[in-house]
Parts: sequence; structure tokens; C-alpha cells
Amino acid sequence: MRKQRVVIGMSGGVDSSVAALLLKQQGYDVVGLFMKNWKDDDTDEYCSSRQDFIDAASVTDIIGIHLEAVNFSAEYKDRVFDRFLAEYQTGQTPNPDVLCNAEIKFGAFLDHAIELGADHIATGHYAQIRELNGMFQLLKGEDGTKDQSYFLYRLNQKQLASTLFPIGHLYKREVRKIAQDYKLPNFSKKDSTGICFIGERPFRNFLSRYLPHKPGEIQTPEGTIVGEHIGLMYYTIGQRQGLRIGGTKEGFGKPWFVLKKNMADNILIVVQGHDHPKLFQPMLAASDLTWISGKAPHCRWVYAAKTRYRQPDAPCSIAKISEVKCEIEFAQPQWAVTPGQSVVVYESKVCLGGGVITE
Repeated sequence: MRKQRVVIGMSGGVDSSVAALLLKQQGYDVVGLFMKNWKDDDTDEYCSSRQDFIDAASVTDIIGIHLEAVNFSAEYKDRVFDRFLAEYQTGQTPNPDVLCNAEIKFGAFLDHAIELGADHIATGHYAQIRELNGMFQLLKGEDGTKDQSYFLYRLNQKQLASTLFPIGHLYKREVRKIAQDYKLPNFSKKDSTGICFIGERPFRNFLSRYLPHKPGEIQTPEGTIVGEHIGLMYYTIGQRQGLRIGGTKEGFGKPWFVLKKNMADNILIVVQGHDHPKLFQPMLAASDLTWISGKAPHCRWVYAAKTRYRQPDAPCSIAKISEVKCEIEFAQPQWAVTPGQSVVVYESKVCLGGGVITE
């Protein structure tokens, strides 16, 4: 009887390595796939792709599986990076990791895996999948500090039906322990952070290569000029660092935070104090909606939502909903809700989907 083939995305990190190991132990025919998604300015100074491939190859040698490298740079530029730049130009702060998962890791990667004869694809994400009455649900990872369902909310039924998350039921410490026990060379490798095409390079310098920047005034909501910004695209709602303005007597020396961007007049609006009332919103609007079940949730039911990855679940209800837009009302006002970021809705551990915040 033919073994089921699983093609697993391998990044060179410990999570995907242990995921591949577990699949091999479970009796699957496992093939590793290393994805290269960026080619511009791809040097050792900022991008670790060369070392990551070496790490992935070292692991597959130990596990005893084949590793293939594939270049999705063109797909990444067309489906993710160009949209990333377009949203920055409109003053939004996009989340390319969400798009990368939907378009590359579970899009182009899935298509390529099928060409390789895959029955399933797999990744090292901290998330889980459950089949219930013929429908597939996306669940939070068991390790709440590492749960990555927020970045996966755009997956659909077809993608979930084809996907395995081998480490979703494990805690990070358990994953590292498994890697160490099996003498995987990357068992203590630091988790990657940020976006591959940016890496550790200075973000402002990187963005300025692709988008023109236009300096302008920094003002309070009342219109008082307190400084000058270097270009609205470099700032995000709730940002504190890099504003280069001091305190005022009226603000009792409290630090400044970005409140919003006036794109029409090229003005950055700021307030003083982390807990300034204007930084809190009782509700938000979102568009570009994706619901994992294919159906929108009920209005006025009690749900929870995140407006950013590291945020605790915030109790909420959906006040209005249509095919293209929804409004979410929170039990407690939320801090620094940011247009361009994703709002992701949960019912207990089940990720229902979400959309892109517009206001």
C-alpha cells in the first residue's frame, strides 16, 4: 500500500524541522520544500536564506528525507510585496505575513506540492485543524504564547483540508526538547522575527528605496505644531519611538504617540500619554473579509477578536455585517486600532476568520 505523501515547508528553523521529524515517525512519505521568496538585496548582511537552507539540509539528512528548493520570488512580488507597497502609499500599515500565508505558503506552495504528488502539505505553524461534520475548523495552537492562527485566518476549506500542523498540539519547550533528543543541529536556533524581505535591515532605509517620502508637520489634534515627520509611511498608529519630539508642560512630560495620519494634508497627528483617551476605540470597521467556514458569523453573538498578533483576546460582538464589510463592537475600548492590520475573530479556540481594518 502506497504511503501518503506529505510535502512540508522547511525554513531551517526548529519548528518545521520537528514537524518533519514527527511526520516521518508517523509513517508518511515526507518531502521537504525550502521556499525562497525574496531576491532583491539578498545578502548575508540582512537575509539568512543561505544559512537557513544549510540548516534545513542538515536536518533532512538526519531525518532521512529528500529536500527540494523552490523559488517563489516572482509570486511573492506579484501577490504580496506589490500590495504591501500599495497599502503603505495609502497610509495603512499592512501585515504581509497574513498575505504570505494565504498566497504563498498555502497557495503557490500547495500548487507546487500537488505537482510533486502530495496528498497533504504541512508547516511548522502553532495551530490546529479539526474536522467537524464535514467542515474544517482552524483552532488555536495549544501553546497560547506561540499560537499563530492570527496569521492563518485567510485560509479556506480547500486549503485546510489539504494541510497538517504536526506541532500544533505541542508547547515550544517540548518542540525544542524533541529536537535536542534527536540531535537536530538547530534545536537551539533563535526564532526568526520580522519579514524575510526586510530581515534585520533598517526598515525606514528599506522602504525609502521603493516609495518616495514627503516630510510634513506633526500636530496635536488641536492643530498645534510640535515637530516634523519624515514621511507618513514610516509611522503607525500607537508608535512611540522615532518621533523626535519632546514633552510639553500641558502633557506633564509624557511621551508622544501617533494617533492618526492626515493623508490629504500630509500631517501626522500625535497625543501625549499611552492612555490618552483618543487612542482607544470602542469599535472598528473591516473589509476584505474572509470566513473560514465560507459563511459569516452571527451578529450580536459574543465573540473575541485580536487587532494585532500579540494582543490578548478582546470580548466583542459583530454589530453589522455584509459580504464586503463588517463592524465590530468591543466590550472595552481597544488601544491603537490600526488601519491595514487584520482583525481576527474567535469563538473560544476556533478561528472564524476576519478582515482588514479600515477605520
